[in-house]
Amino acid sequence: MSQEEQNGIYIFCGIQTETDEDLGTFEIEGENKELFTIRYKDAAIVAAEVPMKIYHPNKDNLLMHQNVVSQVMKKNDTVIPVSFGNVFQSKEDVGVLLENLYPQFEKLFPAIKGKVELGLKVIGKKDWLESLVGDNSKIDKMAKAVQGKSEAASYYERIQIGGAAQKLITSLQQDVKQEVFSPLTELAEASKTNDLIGEKMLLNAAFLVDRGKEADFDEKINETYEKWKDKVEFSYSGPWPAYNFINIRLKVEDA
Repeated sequence: MSQEEQNGIYIFCGIQTETDEDLGTFEIEGENKELFTIRYKDAAIVAAEVPMKIYHPNKDNLLMHQNVVSQVMKKNDTVIPVSFGNVFQSKEDVGVLLENLYPQFEKLFPAIKGKVELGLKVIGKKDWLESLVGDNSKIDKMAKAVQGKSEAASYYERIQIGGAAQKLITSLQQDVKQEVFSPLTELAEASKTNDLIGEKMLLNAAFLVDRGKEADFDEKINETYEKWKDKVEFSYSGPWPAYNFINIRLKVEDA
C-alpha cells in the first residue's frame, strides 16, 4: 500500500479567509505535521495530513486538537469549531464537505467574528457547604433524630435529610446564578448554562464575548471572585472558539 493511500486528512476548525494562511506545525503521536487550509470562497477548513486511522479521545490527543485550534485563533478572529477525531479520505472530500457547509458558514461568520468563548465553573468549598448544612436547623434536627438508629430503622428519615440538603444546594445554585452569572451576561454577546457535574458544582456556564470586551470580562470575573472566594472556587477557562454556541458537529460520514 502506498504512503498516499495510508494517509488521510484530519480537520480541526473552519475559518474565514480568502488566502492560503501559514498556520505553522503541530505534533501528533510523536510526529511533526504541517497545517494547511482547504478553501472555498471566503471559507476554509484548517487541516493536516495524518495516518488514516481512528484517533482515540485520550488526554494527549484531545490536548493536541485543542492546542491547534488555540494556535489558529491567534492568527484568525473568525473560527468555527469542529469536533475531535474527524479524518477524511482526501482533500477533495474535505472540499466537497466545505462546499456543502458553506451556507451555514456564511451565516455564522458575522455572528462569531471577533468573538471568543469563555467558560466559568463555580464549585462550592466543602467546608462552606458543610457549615451551611450544619447551620440549617431543620436538617440539624433531623440528623439528631437518626443518631443511634440503624440504617434500616432510619431509612425514610435519611431520605428526608437528603431531600432537605438538596433543597439547600438548589437554593445556593439559584443565588450563584443571580449574583455571578447574571452580571456577567451583561458583558457577553450570548451566554448559557450547562449541566452541573457533581454535588458541589453550583454553576457551569459559557459566555460568548467580543475580544474588545475580554479585559472587562476578566475584570468582572476577578471582582466577583473576590466576593465569593471564601465560599467557592472559580474555574475560568478560554478563550475558546464558540463550541457552546455553534451546533455544527461534523462526522466522517457527512462527506
